[in-house]
Amino acid sequence: MRVQKGRLLVAMLALGVLPQSRAQTDPPTVPYQARLLPSGDSDLDSLLRAASGLIGLQSRAPTDAEGILSRIGAEPDKLRPALESEGYWAGQVRVTAPGRALEPAALAAPPGPVALDIAVDRGPRYTLRRVETIGGPAVVLPAGPARAEAVLAAQDAAATALRQDARPLSRIERQVTVDHAARAMDVTFTVTPGPRADFASPSVAGTERVNPEVVRRVAALRLAGLSYSPDRLDRARADISALGPFSSVRLDPGAALDADGRLPVAITVRERPFRALSAGAAYETNYGLALRGSWEHRNLFGGAENLRVELETSRLGNKLDRTNARAAVTYRQPLPAGFDGALVASTAFVRERLDSYDRDAFVASLLYQRRLSERWTLSTGPIADIGQSGAPGEKLLAYQVAGWTVQGRYDSTDSVLDPRRGIRALGTVTPSYAFTQGTPFVALRVGASTYLDLTGGGRTVLALRVGFGSLLNGSAGAVPPSQRFYAGGGGSVRGYDFQSIGPRDRRGRPAGGASLLEASVELRQRVGRSLGFVAFIDAGAVGTGAGAPTDAIRAGAGLGVRYYTAIGPIRADFAVPLVRQQGSRSFGLYLGIGHAF
Repeated sequence: MRVQKGRLLVAMLALGVLPQSRAQTDPPTVPYQARLLPSGDSDLDSLLRAASGLIGLQSRAPTDAEGILSRIGAEPDKLRPALESEGYWAGQVRVTAPGRALEPAALAAPPGPVALDIAVDRGPRYTLRRVETIGGPAVVLPAGPARAEAVLAAQDAAATALRQDARPLSRIERQVTVDHAARAMDVTFTVTPGPRADFASPSVAGTERVNPEVVRRVAALRLAGLSYSPDRLDRARADISALGPFSSVRLDPGAALDADGRLPVAITVRERPFRALSAGAAYETNYGLALRGSWEHRNLFGGAENLRVELETSRLGNKLDRTNARAAVTYRQPLPAGFDGALVASTAFVRERLDSYDRDAFVASLLYQRRLSERWTLSTGPIADIGQSGAPGEKLLAYQVAGWTVQGRYDSTDSVLDPRRGIRALGTVTPSYAFTQGTPFVALRVGASTYLDLTGGGRTVLALRVGFGSLLNGSAGAVPPSQRFYAGGGGSVRGYDFQSIGPRDRRGRPAGGASLLEASVELRQRVGRSLGFVAFIDAGAVGTGAGAPTDAIRAGAGLGVRYYTAIGPIRADFAVPLVRQQGSRSFGLYLGIGHAF
């Protein structure tokens, strides 16, 4: 209100309605410090602090003496719901200013901030006396204190159970009677279960250039003819969003059943720009500068088909003949042949000039992807890797590898770019055959990361990562170098040169191994609005056998800075190896977009 009043005075001054001295008559702000005196119930005190207007606004919205008095007057009403939620229905709230009278002149008088004490008299704790349910399944509310929170939780649980029982039109109303003389509470729930129902075929609105039939068919696979379930609505929404052309997706169940006794669902989408350009950059001290760019069309033929072209070059700053390059094209077709899911075809031409091997190759895959749930995704299909490879600077020898991959992905994190809680896991198993070497083998790789919000506000996050890989039924020397496992570098063990951890050939170059073990611990602390710092330890090992390598484990530690933007955090990490390796640098510097994991 003060801000609005100030703006009005400025406007009147600009129009000449008020003299300039009038614009300077606003009373000055009065700093104050409010504290909650212990009530004797620590759980209640936590709720009271969170609900307090005096505490919540004291630094965020400074005010004058009149404003402080207004907040003091509103404090009992703000704290009453917290008292009632814990069963204290006769609680009293009193605010005092020790050494001052609660009047404008006294509050505005110096010296220093005004000290305010919030005293809460809990009074007796009421008990739950009688619970009655009319018209449907009993609402379970255990005996005990007359806590408003428990009543609401019981009502929500009963409503959820009815919806899970395929009753979309169910309704529960409550009537609460507090008997102050008896210090007791009675609760009556009136339940209207409504009929069980299946989903009708959904309708679609909001499409302009995307074929609405594609949206309808994707949703119908999750809904049409199936019993009502909130989970099915969530899965349908996620599947439509995954198509790519839409910036928003909304599913609205009908308020009544149709003539066939089914529940209508109206889908409303909003299209976003179909063409998009993106670019990225990264830097490692020993690997050099990497540049990436891509062009994407999210609705190529009008049916939400996705075409993506990517170009990448790395090791810039080295000799031209030692630079890396990659050109890739990916096409995604939703609902292949009418089946649920998508068909993803990928091709890439790869040139790699690494400390471990040189390689020129053509890589291709044709994968069928299907979302099993909001968190689980399955992919499977054939892959091929055909090219030439060899030791750095030596003659390249032809190789051909073909296989069939099966991949499962789980993601319960709260953000793609900056996760603060949840789990990500990825497992891939690929039975393959190396034709030149005449070797059948199975490449196995699993990894998981979890994010723990230590403070509850996302400011301090502990991120943990673990990974394991193995060449089952095969040794490292029996497969092309690109199929082996390596460790070290920005996406692995920071502080060590790229791919430098593990077995070496006779000339001391990284040779790769048949097994891999990695782990990372990273503490992420956000400071202010856009800045953050991290401390981390990475560890990894590469072994010659298919089992988990436990020898020659290398670890690196370091600190990093994050600058948070709308496209994700910009990362700068500095790391040192805890165990030095011959021929490796004594530190690593890593720059890029996004967290390390």
